[in-house]
Formats: sequence, structure tokens, C-alpha cells
Amino acid sequence: MSSSRLETLSLCLKNVLTNKIVSINEQFGELTIEVAPTELLWVMETLRDSSELSFELLVDLCGIDYLSYGMESVTEGSVESRRFAVAYHLLSISHNYRIRIKTFATSNEFPVLDSVIGIWPVANWYEREAFDLFGIVFTGHPDLRRILTDYGFIGNPFRKDFPLTGNVEMRYDPDQQRVIYQPVSIEPREITPRVIREEGYGGNK
Repeated sequence: MSSSRLETLSLCLKNVLTNKIVSINEQFGELTIEVAPTELLWVMETLRDSSELSFELLVDLCGIDYLSYGMESVTEGSVESRRFAVAYHLLSISHNYRIRIKTFATSNEFPVLDSVIGIWPVANWYEREAFDLFGIVFTGHPDLRRILTDYGFIGNPFRKDFPLTGNVEMRYDPDQQRVIYQPVSIEPREITPRVIREEGYGGNK
């Protein structure tokens, strides 16, 4: 999106959402706004129903785990130590705008956010995916259960502290003539080192 259109959209968002915006920034040609979890449903309804914005379509919804990301010097309990967030990607077909909404769960131990199914029914499976992989609970969801992992799976595999090899392994036991589950027999290891690329990495300098 051109810089002039981004500026127009930014001004419109500030005018319509007023003090509901925690922060707004531009990156990679798109706007990202952060809102408080208590204001999430009001903001989402306004983004959909406002004639100036008309974000009719929820394109995607994904969980984020910020465990230790850029927080080496941050003390526990500060605003920056919030761990779990959800990002909503919206599209306005009427105005050809795209926007990303981000909100953080208030608890790192038991992350809970409101479900947006009442606003965009397509969020159903997206929220189930975030619940399954990140353990984020969505209040008001009509059928919140796992969608990608197996029955009886323990843990949330997209959390940063989930072991790469998992907690349980399965194998066929010829003596019992059935599949059995047992603790993982592989030594924990880190396959890919943690790398944070500098701003503008790969761009023309």
C-alpha cells in the first residue's frame, strides 16, 4: 500500500477508534494496531461496521508466543513481559485496505481472550487452531477443542518452551499387538539455533 494511503488509513483509524488504540505502527507496507483485550470486541465490530473502514473479511487469526523474544533485560511484571498475543488480519474489500490487529492476553499462565465468532463466523477453526497449538482460550467459542493434534495430546506444540521431540512417543508393540504410548526416549536437543536478524536484513543497502 502506498504511503499516502497508509497515512489516510491511519488517520481514519485514529478518528474512528479514538482512545481504544494502544499503539499503531507501519511495517512492510501494512499497519498494525494494538488494542486492549477488554476493548477487542468493540474495536472489531467498529472496524467491520464503520462505513469509513468496512473491514468485512477476517483473512486470518494466529497465536503468538513472545517468550524471551527481545526481553532479556525486561523485568517480570512489566508491560513488555506479556507473553501470548493473537493477531487478526482484516481486509476491507470496499476500500481495498488491509490491517493487522494485535491484542495480548493479560495472563501468561492461563491466556484468555474473547472469541470473535459473533463478528466473523470464519474465526471458528482459526481460534481452535490457536487454542490447540498455543493454549489460548477463547471465551464464547461454541466448540473449543483441539483441531490439529491427536486425541489425548498433552501440551501446546507451538509454545516456545515445548520440547522439540515432544513429551510422548508411540510405537507398535508386537507382544500386546497394539499401539502403545510411552515417554520420549530421545535426548532433548536444539536443532535450529535461535537467530534474530537485524532490521533490514536481506534488503538492498
